[in-house]
Amino acid sequence: MKIEGTGLEGLTVDLSRLDEIMEDAGLVRAGQWDYERATFDRKIEAKDETFYLRVQAYAVEGEIGGRHALVKLMTPLLGKHYYPHGVEYGEGENFPSAILNTSKGLLKQVSEELQKVQ
Repeated sequence: MKIEGTGLEGLTVDLSRLDEIMEDAGLVRAGQWDYERATFDRKIEAKDETFYLRVQAYAVEGEIGGRHALVKLMTPLLGKHYYPHGVEYGEGENFPSAILNTSKGLLKQVSEELQKVQ
């Protein structure tokens, strides 16, 4: 599910600063990057279900693994994990309101911090 209207879509930001802001919100990049793209994930568990909040970015200047990269953020996604198949992001998925509210709150936090450094 795309979470639109967060203020993140299309923002361009320095990757090193983005890493700090995302980490503060619990969104981890870890090894999820290549030279052109980066993915930040946060695992959210509720009852017997697992969800992932995902924010993707791509390099518009420099490389993700280099000293300096400027990245553009894409529309955040919320997905539900199905063992052993993986995460589904489809619009037909049902997301509990608590999970959706938590995700929107985290994205708002990230957006507010990014606005400070723009």
